[in-house]
This record gives sequence, structure tokens and C-alpha cells, in this order.
Amino acid sequence: MIVYDLICDADHRFEAWFASAEDFERQAGTPMLTCPVCNSGEVRRVPSAVHTARHGREESAPPPPEHGHVAAFSERKNVIDALRKILAQSENVGQRFPEEARRIHYGEAPRRTIRGQASHEEAEALREEGIEVMSLPVPPSEDLH
Repeated sequence: MIVYDLICDADHRFEAWFASAEDFERQAGTPMLTCPVCNSGEVRRVPSAVHTARHGREESAPPPPEHGHVAAFSERKNVIDALRKILAQSENVGQRFPEEARRIHYGEAPRRTIRGQASHEEAEALREEGIEVMSLPVPPSEDLH
């Protein structure tokens, strides 16, 4: 295995492991190699910290900041926290979502935050009527452990 320090076009630094230098070359420029923070495919190698021995003891250059993994974890945590808040502060109307969203929009039901299920076509129809809807990346029954 070989470890390379990489950077994407948004300056996110991260390291990646490859079976060989040829394996890195094969993956570079393909969807197999993307930045773990922003998913950019524009990734290139950067010089690694130099490992040297001085005065009988080994020293190495300080490791680069862990922007990639820490930032990616932080962003995921923020998304999950926001989803938990939305789920906790909304009423689950289930399959009645399109109907209930229309009732709220047209003043036939009290204004409140709701969530539920709608097909892609139903969500598009709501948007065309001027009703703001947002698709969540998790099923409404998901409790986000």
C-alpha cells in the first residue's frame, strides 16, 4: 500500500491509500477518486511531509491539518442535527402531505410546519402552485440515531 497526500481544487487536503502508484494513476481523473469534503473530482497529489533523521533521533515535518476528515464529519453532523430539528418541530402528515400542504397554503388549515410523503410529480405540482416544499434525504420514519 502507498499513501498519498492529495488536494482538491477547493483546497481541501486529505490522504488516500492506493495499492500502487499505478493504481493512483488509474483512479486519478475518474469518479473513483473524489474529495471526501466537497466531492470534487479535480484532485492532485501534493508533496508529503518529509521524514528525516537528525542527531540520532527521528523527526518528521508536522502533519498537514486534518481539514478533510474533520470538516466532512462536521458537515455531516450539522446536516444530521438540522434534520433532527426539522423532524422534532414538524407534524408528520404521512401520505396526506400534498393535500395538507395545499390546505395550509390556501388558508384552509392552520399554518404550521409539516412533513410527509409525496411523489416527485406531487412535489413538482406543489412547487408549480407556489407552495414551498423541500425533499429530505432521509425517510420520515428514520430516527437518525
